Amino acid sequence: MGDVAMTVPVLKNALVQNPQLRITVVSNAFFAPLFSGLERCHFHPAHLKSAHKGITGIYTLFRELQTNNQFDAVADLHGVLRSSLLRTFFALAGYRTVVIDKGRKEKKELTRKENKICKQLPTSYERYVQVLQKSGINVTLNSADAVYTKQTVPSSILPLFQQNRKVIGVAPFAQHREKMYPLDKMKTVVQQLSVHSNIILLGGGATEVAVLKKWAEELPNTTSAAGNYSLAEELAIISNLDAMISMDSANMHLASLYKIPVISIWGATHPHAGFYGWGQNTNNIVSVNLSCRPCSVFGNKPCWRDDHACMMQIEEKMIIDKTKEL
Repeated sequence: MGDVAMTVPVLKNALVQNPQLRITVVSNAFFAPLFSGLERCHFHPAHLKSAHKGITGIYTLFRELQTNNQFDAVADLHGVLRSSLLRTFFALAGYRTVVIDKGRKEKKELTRKENKICKQLPTSYERYVQVLQKSGINVTLNSADAVYTKQTVPSSILPLFQQNRKVIGVAPFAQHREKMYPLDKMKTVVQQLSVHSNIILLGGGATEVAVLKKWAEELPNTTSAAGNYSLAEELAIISNLDAMISMDSANMHLASLYKIPVISIWGATHPHAGFYGWGQNTNNIVSVNLSCRPCSVFGNKPCWRDDHACMMQIEEKMIIDKTKEL
């Protein structure tokens, strides 16, 4: 979801700067709400577990797109097996196609165990721009304004925003363990912040929902939104937060679309790889400097030290102080 969310500000800039431009976004059907606020942007859902599953399903998706649209170019912003197959069908049909350069070599140099080349790499936003430019669209990145404006929160959670207290979103989970702050330590952070703020817990999936429900029952001024709202409703909730505390994960990027400041916690991964939140202040990063960091681009490799030091050495007070400072 984070990768998909990072396309939104780039497409918004492209559409604003090119009034004649029309874009069709093809992605997992679940992500449709991320693009509903973009003018001249049509979302075509991919049902990857049913109608568009496998090679024949991707061909079906290609035929749907070819039948209903006239494209000047097809831009692959993902560069994975499915998108490459879809792009190939378009290329064989005579369409102009372009694909993202993910910079795999330089990312490998950034994350290797020895002789790291630790420098800021082009961001995903910049890589998306390169794809659009190769397809003939001029785009300049402007992160000064929010991509989307504040939305109306669901009535069931509205009272939390009507009290004279700051409302902080906390998203303690990530797809991979190496990107997660230890849950017992994060629970301490939530407990201390909940004394003076209302906390809304965010997550998804049965395991996360169960953990966050338990936290909400045990901690004061803490509510779990996990499993209770649609993606569109969660986006509305996020758009009204005073701040978000997140890992290097999707919620950092979702909050960034609304210019909500994010205190982001980084372990095995590093902003140098190019996945920092859109328009976020780097002063709000919480991490420790270790020679082994980063050891992974996506956090999907086990800690070779076997002690998860990059997260364990982050004290709860560091996150609490950073949040209070913000």
